Amino acid sequence: MQIESHFKKKQSVLDNFLIPFVKSRSFPYLWLSQLISMLGGSVTTVILPMVVYSLTGSTTMMGIIMAAYMLPYVLMLPLSGWIVDRYDRVRIMMLSDIIRFIVMLAIAVLIFTNTLSIPVLFVLMGIYGLMEGLFQPAYSAVRATVFTPEIRNAANALTQISNQGVRLIGPVLGGLLISSLSASYGFGLDALTYLLSFFCLLFLLKKSLYSKHIKQSETKPSTSWMSEFLEGITILKGHPWLWITILAFSFINISYSGIIVILVPWLFKVHLHLDPFIYGIGITCSGAGAIVAALIFGSKSKWPHRGILAYGSVLLAGVALLLTPFTTSTVILALLMAVEGFGLMIFGLIWETSLQELVPEEAFGRVVSLDLLGSFALLPLSYFLIGWIADQIGGVITITIFASIGIAIVGSVLCVPAIRRFQ
Repeated sequence: MQIESHFKKKQSVLDNFLIPFVKSRSFPYLWLSQLISMLGGSVTTVILPMVVYSLTGSTTMMGIIMAAYMLPYVLMLPLSGWIVDRYDRVRIMMLSDIIRFIVMLAIAVLIFTNTLSIPVLFVLMGIYGLMEGLFQPAYSAVRATVFTPEIRNAANALTQISNQGVRLIGPVLGGLLISSLSASYGFGLDALTYLLSFFCLLFLLKKSLYSKHIKQSETKPSTSWMSEFLEGITILKGHPWLWITILAFSFINISYSGIIVILVPWLFKVHLHLDPFIYGIGITCSGAGAIVAALIFGSKSKWPHRGILAYGSVLLAGVALLLTPFTTSTVILALLMAVEGFGLMIFGLIWETSLQELVPEEAFGRVVSLDLLGSFALLPLSYFLIGWIADQIGGVITITIFASIGIAIVGSVLCVPAIRRFQ
C-alpha cells in the first residue's frame, strides 16, 4: 500500500508538470524557444569572462565590459515597456533574436581570426545589451499571456527547470570548448541557438492567441510614452510587495550580481588558478541547485508565507556567496554554488508568479520594464565599481563586503510587515 501511494504521488507530481503542454497550444513553442537560446547563453556565460581575463587579466576591465552590456540594457527598458504594450510581442522577440544572432556570430568570427579587441567587444556587447533590454519585457509579457492561472505555477517551474537543466550542460560544454578548441566555437554555438529560437517563435506566431492583444493595441487611443510610463508606476504603487521588492533589489542586485558576474570567475581563474572546466562545473552546480528549487516549488499549486519564503531564500544565497572565498576545496565551492542557485531560484519563481497574478495583462510590458529598470539600473556602475574595488583591495575582501551588504538589506526588508505577510 505504501509503494502504491508513493507511486501515485509521484505520478500526480509528473501530471502537474505536463499540464502546460496539455492545456496550452502556445506553451511548447515559447518553452522550446527559450530553452534553445538559454543553451547558447549558458555557454558564453563561462566563455566571456575567460576571454576578457585572457586578454587583460583585469577585474576592472571585466567590470567595464559588463557595464557596456548593462548600460544599453537599462537605458532601453523605459522605452521597451511602452513598445511591448503597443506592438506584437512575439515579433519584438524575433527581431531581438536575429540581431543577437548577428552579434554572437561576429564575436565568433573575430576570435577565430584572432582579431578581437576590447574596444570592438565593448561595442558588440553594447548592442547585445540593447537587444536584451527589448527582449526581456516582451518575453515576460508573452509568458503572462500564455501562463494562464490553471497552468501558472507548473509552467513557471517547468520553464525554470528546463532552463536550469540546460545550465547543467552549457557551462561544462563552454569549459570544454575553450579548453580543448577555441572560444569562437562557443560564441558560434550561441549564435546558432538564437537562429533556432527565431524559428520556434515563427511557429508560435502562427499558433498563438495574440490576435486579441494586437486588436486591442490597434484600437487603443494614442497616448504619450511618459503617460503610459507613469501609469505603470501607479500600478506598482498599489502593491507594496511589488514596489518594496523592486526598490530593495535595486541594491541587492548590486551586491549579489557583482559577485556572481565579476568576482566568482576571478575566484576560480585568477585566485585559485583553476581550469575553466572547473568554473563550468561550478556554474553547473548553481543550475542544479536551481532545478531542485524549481522541482520543489512546482510540485504545489500554492505556497503559504511567500514573502518570508522568498526573502529567506535570498538570505540563504547571500550566505553562500559570503562563504565562497574562504575555501580552496572545489567540492565545497560546488556546494556553495548549488545553495546560491537554489536560493535565488525560489525567490525568482515567487516573484514571477506574483507579477503574473497582480499586474493587468495590457500593462504587463510597462510594469516589467519598470521592474527590470529598478533591479538593474545601477548594475553598470556596480560592475565597474566592484571590479575596480577588487583590483584595489583584493577580491576576497570585496566579496566579503558586498555579500554582507546584501545580507543586511535582505534582513532589513524582512522587518517590513507587508513583506512578511505577503501570501
